[in-house]
Amino acid sequence: MFDFDAGKLIVFGIVALAVIPPKDLPRVLRTIGKYVGQMRRMASDFQGQFMEAIKEAELESVREEIKSIHEAAKVDTSFDPASLMRDTMEKAVEQTPTAYETVTVEPPAPPPEPVAIEAPRPEEKAASDAT
Repeated sequence: MFDFDAGKLIVFGIVALAVIPPKDLPRVLRTIGKYVGQMRRMASDFQGQFMEAIKEAELESVREEIKSIHEAAKVDTSFDPASLMRDTMEKAVEQTPTAYETVTVEPPAPPPEPVAIEAPRPEEKAASDAT
């Protein structure tokens, strides 16, 4: 928690011996030990409560995820093909006009009559080539 290694503890002990008289040292160390123990217990309780809150939050998110998956996986059991067909046919009948209009259709124009093209006669061809 406070990042104390062995070297720092030795320096701290030497300073404590220089400042605190030897006859009061056991009482001071006991008091320091008591407060360090209380601080550790408080830190442990806080960490335990914090971890419990995280677990509850994770559990709640997992519950929400499972609930959303459950909702997505539900199958619509109200599917009835007969009623679906009946409804579709009723809509089609309702959309058809009740009064029919008279539509006159004119027949298409007859195709033009073929025109006969005469081939030139051989004697006419020879006369046109001579000129």
